[in-house]
Amino acid sequence: VQLQASGGGLVQTGGSLRLSCQASGTLNSYSMGWFRQAPGKERTFVVVFAWRGQNKHYADAVKGRFTVSRDHAKDTMYLQMNNLTSEDTAVYYCAARQGSTYTPARHYPYWGQGTQVTVSS
Repeated sequence: VQLQASGGGLVQTGGSLRLSCQASGTLNSYSMGWFRQAPGKERTFVVVFAWRGQNKHYADAVKGRFTVSRDHAKDTMYLQMNNLTSEDTAVYYCAARQGSTYTPARHYPYWGQGTQVTVSS
């Protein structure tokens, strides 16, 4: 599967952005995720979920502010990010793996190219 992320940009504190991740291939047996990596830090999960499942697992830092959604017909997932703070500044990646959902990035073999999100005060 190939992934193409888009939608990053520069936004002020308290603002919103919506990221998109277009996938090529059939995702029925895949788990998907959004991850982020700030400068000098490791890549960590933002939200992970099974493409055909109902449950979504959010990182504590984004609960209540970020929402993931998907369009099965378009093989596209979205990340709506609200009430952004400087702590959210990072490169955001979408990722996929076959099978069960995991939070560590190392379990995901398929990655989009990353999109920069910068939150200014």
